[in-house]
Amino acid sequence: MVKLIHTLADHGDDVNCCAFSSSLLATCSLDKTIRLYSLSDFTELPHSPLKFHTYAVHCCCFSPSGHVLASCSTDGTTVLWNTHNGETLAVMEQPTGSPVRVCRFSPDSTCLVSGAADGTVVLWNAQTYKLYRCGSVKDGSLVACAFSPNGNLFVTGSSCGDLTVWDDKMRCLHSEKAHDLGITCCDFSSQPVADGEQGLQFFRLASCGQDCQIKIWVVSFTHILGFELKYKSTLNGHCAPVLACAFSHNGQMLVSGSVDKSVIVYDTNTENILHTLTQHTRYVTSCAFAPNTLLFATGSMDKTVNIWQFDLETPCQARSTEDQAKQFTEDWSEDDVSMWLCAQGLSDLVGIFKMNNIDGRELLNLTKESLADDLKIESLGLRSKVLRKIEELRTKVKTLSSGIPDEFLCPITREIMKDPVIASDGYSYEKEAMENWISKKKRTSPMTNLILPSMVLTPNRTLKMAISRWLETHQK
Repeated sequence: MVKLIHTLADHGDDVNCCAFSSSLLATCSLDKTIRLYSLSDFTELPHSPLKFHTYAVHCCCFSPSGHVLASCSTDGTTVLWNTHNGETLAVMEQPTGSPVRVCRFSPDSTCLVSGAADGTVVLWNAQTYKLYRCGSVKDGSLVACAFSPNGNLFVTGSSCGDLTVWDDKMRCLHSEKAHDLGITCCDFSSQPVADGEQGLQFFRLASCGQDCQIKIWVVSFTHILGFELKYKSTLNGHCAPVLACAFSHNGQMLVSGSVDKSVIVYDTNTENILHTLTQHTRYVTSCAFAPNTLLFATGSMDKTVNIWQFDLETPCQARSTEDQAKQFTEDWSEDDVSMWLCAQGLSDLVGIFKMNNIDGRELLNLTKESLADDLKIESLGLRSKVLRKIEELRTKVKTLSSGIPDEFLCPITREIMKDPVIASDGYSYEKEAMENWISKKKRTSPMTNLILPSMVLTPNRTLKMAISRWLETHQK
């Protein structure tokens, strides 16, 4: 179900971090370098390794478009690189000169956060490379950071175990002790969840720490109700400190790496362990999923980066195709329907649907007459939107029943892609469909509804090859 397909062993010291763009893999190390590899064949780019830092490089991350790479170091700097030619775009010095342990781009690429060993956190303007805001945590080093998918807030984690939540103006919204012995990493899932009582859109957050635990949180932020952080559950698969965690692009899986030298892949819906991988010979320090492909990478103090591939059938092998189809039909509870409504931007209807006990079976049987007469939804436009979303859901059920992996379907046409391209939002689309989308002067992402930072479309050759192999196997 998961196989090791490649091992990179170019670094001369511990690997501290690995990160994916749609076409590249970046790794950084105690050896002061950053290395770039092509995802098509895992060869190192001609302008790699990238050299500037004078001490260990702790973290690296791509901008959402993949055109810029950020790296940060013990030397107190955060450097921005042009991924196409390896040239430095900017060198941003932490105001206090403290070693920089973590850096992250905002989802719209406008900002970059850097966190340092002295607890300072800086929000940089990623276009002008100027300092925008600066703050600090009370105790400990900042070692972890993650932006919410909508960019309204970001979370930092400290070596003292505190999770601190900031808004996009660097105002501290909340802070609490999350891991007694210190946090090591945190990550947001890009897929929203919902609160069964209020029907609001929430986001899932994972944190891990020296206490050997991974904790799952639910985070919400609205202008009406303000901010809320709720503890959800704890994952106890590792027997030693957990150093890294990352959600898959579709939010269905979570991968973690530990001092126990193992890598564990969890199903985020059931929280069951799907895979335990033990090929690294020293501590696993980093893990990352590739967007839109069935790959993930793990970095280790054994100086290597392992690249893993899932079987092509589905991105999450814990459930069969039949189980997935059931998940979208009769098996839905009323809370599942509430979650679906929120994900479709229909949270105002949660109360009405719950009052009428609409579960999955009832949802798929709704008609324009029942929406108007039984549920008393007066707005014609709102009824039309609900019916359109239900029809999309029925189509998805048929797709799952047919066994076609969802990642092979264009999000716009819902058909198997022939010429997939990656847009600057990180998602893959059929080239003609996305070109038509852009030609109609739509500057927003079809998936996130956020402004696209670039109109450039990059061929997704890895996905195209995967689709071709799947078609050869299933259309004989």
